[in-house]
Amino acid sequence: MSRSSRVTARPSSEGRAVARTQTLLKGSNGIGTVRRTVLPGGLRIVTETLPAVRSATFGIWAHVGSRDETPTLNGATHYLEHLLFKGTEKRSALDISAAIDAVGGEMNAFTAKEYTCYYARVLDTDLPLAVDVVCDMLTGSLIREEDVVAERGVILEEIAMTEDDPGDVVHDLFARTMYGDTPLGRPVLGTVDTINALGADRIRRFYKKHYDPRHLVVAAAGNVDHNKLVRQVRAAFEKAGALGRTDAEPIGPRTGTRRIRTAGRVEHVNRKTEQAHVVLGMPGLARTDERRWALGVLNTALGGGMSSRLFQEVREKRGLAYSVYSYTSGFADTGLFGVYAGCRPGQVHDVLRICRDELDKVAADGLGDEEIKRAIGQLSGSTVLGLEDTGAIMNRIGKSELCWGDQMSVDDLLARIAAVTPDDVRSVARDVLTQRPSLAVIGPLKEKQAARLDEAVA
Repeated sequence: MSRSSRVTARPSSEGRAVARTQTLLKGSNGIGTVRRTVLPGGLRIVTETLPAVRSATFGIWAHVGSRDETPTLNGATHYLEHLLFKGTEKRSALDISAAIDAVGGEMNAFTAKEYTCYYARVLDTDLPLAVDVVCDMLTGSLIREEDVVAERGVILEEIAMTEDDPGDVVHDLFARTMYGDTPLGRPVLGTVDTINALGADRIRRFYKKHYDPRHLVVAAAGNVDHNKLVRQVRAAFEKAGALGRTDAEPIGPRTGTRRIRTAGRVEHVNRKTEQAHVVLGMPGLARTDERRWALGVLNTALGGGMSSRLFQEVREKRGLAYSVYSYTSGFADTGLFGVYAGCRPGQVHDVLRICRDELDKVAADGLGDEEIKRAIGQLSGSTVLGLEDTGAIMNRIGKSELCWGDQMSVDDLLARIAAVTPDDVRSVARDVLTQRPSLAVIGPLKEKQAARLDEAVA
């Protein structure tokens, strides 16, 4: 794939404001070509064309996540995600789901800290239907009081379901440990108190503020004709009166200056579980940091698979845990690096000691060249294998447009990973792993065990 910056102005019909179309990545014979069109009003449409497949995934990304919420609005973004499925002037909730079910498609949405996405995956011949349904949801949601009341019970059940999975909740606890009572430290789902306090009027105001076309990115991948899709999306938004001011421009990628200033914090929730669930970690890198490629290789070597150091030391050699891994999370202006393990409560301190020892060794001595080579191969392979369907490709191009304002081809991405050197990995290991960690634990620890948790972050 090669990059192209050719921009063409395409008025859809006489007298209408002009849309700007650009080829971002030029594939071979059009296969894998990525194009972007910016409509008057700031709505962006990006597509990747794959004529050889018979499916298409269509999504709309909103530049809003839980970090855009005030304390009293915590959970509003996710609440709104649910409500957009509850009906429009054109369709009831049943009509929305039945339309996609009737063609064997699948439809869903997800909310994250910094964005929300709604999508449908269908046969290529049914793409116009997916466009019509998803655009109708995004532009014409009624957000009725009765729907807010009914969906409140569903969301409270979702919170309860999550609370029943301590292996999931411990990551929310770790975010709170690192970020405190800030938007990044609060749960995406909200809390029972904040969800019970949210009413239709407040959610409608949140919807109107954040679902302006300047804040939206339409993304589609598969057997897609870019120009035809642009016409369909434009018609859907115009019919709903949702294109906004013709002179409006898209908002840029999110920026900020947030830094994690806490270190050595320990949070323990005493709960009667069979396992203790722990996350030990420290500040990572923002998603725009050029060192993120080296951090990805480091993360893979430390805890990204069965040959990783943590898996070998904790599970294979000592049998102390079934699940142990490391992970990174990158936001616009900050990030996290964490190590998760689930183990019997009586073995928490052994597991924490081994994990801390391995982090300290890598911070001091780096990784071996063979470990780095293996990690680069693993990361490269898993990256490509994770992009083998139209849904994953839609996610890649939609998130790239929203979060970076640019597109990177898979070949370029693989080249960036392959270019990571042992010195790059050792440097980022020193930068990240020498920071004083924090710790989140959920499990039935005895009083003396809980009192010793500070040892892991000393």
